[in-house]
Amino acid sequence: MKQSRWLSLLVLCTGFLLIVVDMTIVNVALPSIGRDLRFSPSGVAWVINAYLVAFAGLLLLAGRLADLVGSKRVFLIGLAIFTVASLACGFSTSQALLIGARFVQGVGGAASSAVILAMIVSLFPEPEEQAKAFGVFSFIASAGAAVGLVAGGAITQAVSWHWIFFVNVPIGIVTAGFAYRLLPGGRGLGLREGADVLGAALVTASLMLGVYAIVTASGAIGVLAIALLGAFVLRQARARRPMLPLRLFRSLTLSGANAVQALMSAAFLSFFFLASLYLERVLGYGPLALGLGFLPVAVVMGSFSIRFAAPLVIRFGAFRVLAAGQLVIALALFVLALGPERLVYARDLLLPMALLGLGGGLSFPALTMLAMSGTPPAESGLASGLLNTTGQVGGALGLAILATVAAARTAILTGTGAGASAALAGGYHSAWLVAACMVVVTIGITFATLRPRLVAGAPALEVCEEAA
Repeated sequence: MKQSRWLSLLVLCTGFLLIVVDMTIVNVALPSIGRDLRFSPSGVAWVINAYLVAFAGLLLLAGRLADLVGSKRVFLIGLAIFTVASLACGFSTSQALLIGARFVQGVGGAASSAVILAMIVSLFPEPEEQAKAFGVFSFIASAGAAVGLVAGGAITQAVSWHWIFFVNVPIGIVTAGFAYRLLPGGRGLGLREGADVLGAALVTASLMLGVYAIVTASGAIGVLAIALLGAFVLRQARARRPMLPLRLFRSLTLSGANAVQALMSAAFLSFFFLASLYLERVLGYGPLALGLGFLPVAVVMGSFSIRFAAPLVIRFGAFRVLAAGQLVIALALFVLALGPERLVYARDLLLPMALLGLGGGLSFPALTMLAMSGTPPAESGLASGLLNTTGQVGGALGLAILATVAAARTAILTGTGAGASAALAGGYHSAWLVAACMVVVTIGITFATLRPRLVAGAPALEVCEEAA
């Protein structure tokens, strides 16, 4: 039984690995995609955002569907959609086709990812084993990032960016086969409990328009996005079977953890996106060198996730480990933001990247444990989907905001007579400074909402607030 649980974890992690590899591969290939399909500097962000918006908008619905029809079924459907959409991405020859296929990829990614955290919690209910399982999960994610970075650079340089999507197809097929045989089944609560498709449509449309409004600086579209978000909240308050019961947010722990997830994801994803452009446009790195340049983040993050995260959480508590990781991430981003205009990799980039990996390896497993603590089994899929949603929403909106900050600062510096390279570098440094400030805000949220309370008569025992 124990061996079966760990094999199931391996299958789940492989499914998530597929998604992580795809995301990092695309980051490395962005400059090549932008040149080949003639994207504008701000338009190329939609290769990322089209995926993220669909992913974020449908995670809640996917999590709810998992509770209703069974996690295994939703996981398999998501893998199938993701694999087919990857094939369409590989054959894309226009901006519209690639962005559309990426959106469908996001749909599949949402369905398969929404159930993973819930299934891990179900498979490993004991805190010590759960900490180890989340450590393995974070390690696989980090290893996938490393594989994606190197593979993306090698494939793009040796063949073309089209093949970064084709590689998903055989991996997706094999993973689906093992998932069908190994993952535990389950019927769920039944569709009669409701899935709230209207709510999913409202939140997806709101997110899409919100990101578009930030990228294009359109106030009118931004107002429409806010109105749709308000309609979604109203729908959740009045619906008989809401997709996202608002009572979940009575839990200070759940609300705080999701706020931290959103801002930290914004900082992390934006760093990878902007740093890839910096290495290519300012330092002149090719695709392979670009991918290798990011390895310290992935290797250090993976090493700490698998080896040290669980023992540290068990010894010091998830709150302390999370806070320490956040401090390290903020320090790394400040070092990058305040560094010289033209960074030298060995002197100015290597240490901050290693620190980012250390901070991520400490903080993300601890944050996941805090967010999932106290969640009733019947709503674990929803809680998992919510945590993933806030991460992806934060990533999409953060990427749009920080890309806009970088572009605006670059335009200002260009107007004052700065050279092209100096203007670009100044824009990226400004965006990293904003990202560092985002992480500082998450530290405040962590101390305000996630600090453990003590059980009377047991002063050494940390207890997270239970979900309402």
